[in-house]
Amino acid sequence: MPTLAAGSPEGLPGPTRGARRLAPSPSQASRQALKKGFTLLELLVVMAIVALASAGVALTLRDSTGATLERDAQRLAAVLESGRAQSRMQGTPVLWRATPGGFVIEGLNPPLPPQPWLNADTTVDRVLRRTGAGAAPDQVSAALTLGPEPILEAQAVVLAARSQPTTRIQLASDGLRPFSIVPLGTALGQAAP
Repeated sequence: MPTLAAGSPEGLPGPTRGARRLAPSPSQASRQALKKGFTLLELLVVMAIVALASAGVALTLRDSTGATLERDAQRLAAVLESGRAQSRMQGTPVLWRATPGGFVIEGLNPPLPPQPWLNADTTVDRVLRRTGAGAAPDQVSAALTLGPEPILEAQAVVLAARSQPTTRIQLASDGLRPFSIVPLGTALGQAAP
C-alpha cells in the first residue's frame, strides 16, 4: 500500500504496522561509514589536546645543565651568607676560595672541610671584586671576603658548566645586600635586591 510518510520515496510501499524493517546490505553500510568522518570541531579539539601535551613535555624537558648550575648557585648564595653571618658573629676574617672540585671557606672556627659542587660539571669561571673607589671596577680575584665587617666591597662569582662553557650564571652582592643570582654581566655594586 503506497504511503507518503516522511522519509519514504513517493509511491513506494512504506512500513506497515507489524512489518519488520530490513537491515541494510553490507555495501550500503560501508557507503554510510564512508560518508561519516570527523567534524571540524572534533579535529580542532584533538589538535588542541596535542598542542597542550607537547607544550607540557617541552616545559618538563628544561635545559638540565642550566638547572643544575642554578641549583649550585642558589646553594653557594646560602653558603656565602652563612659564612658572612658566622664571620660577624666570631669577629674573624673569613674568605671563600674556589677549588678544582668545589670550594672552601677559610677562617671559621671550627674549620669546615672543602665542599664539593652538587654537580661535577660546575666550575668557577671567575671571581670579581671592587676593593675601593680608586680600584678598577672588575678586578679578577682569587677569593671573596665574607667579613667580619657588616658592609663589604662589591663582589661576584661567575659559575660555568664544564660541558657547556657558554652556560654561565652570575652570583653577586653589592656589599650590603645578600648574594643573589643576577643577570650575567651585571656591573659590580648593582646587585639585585
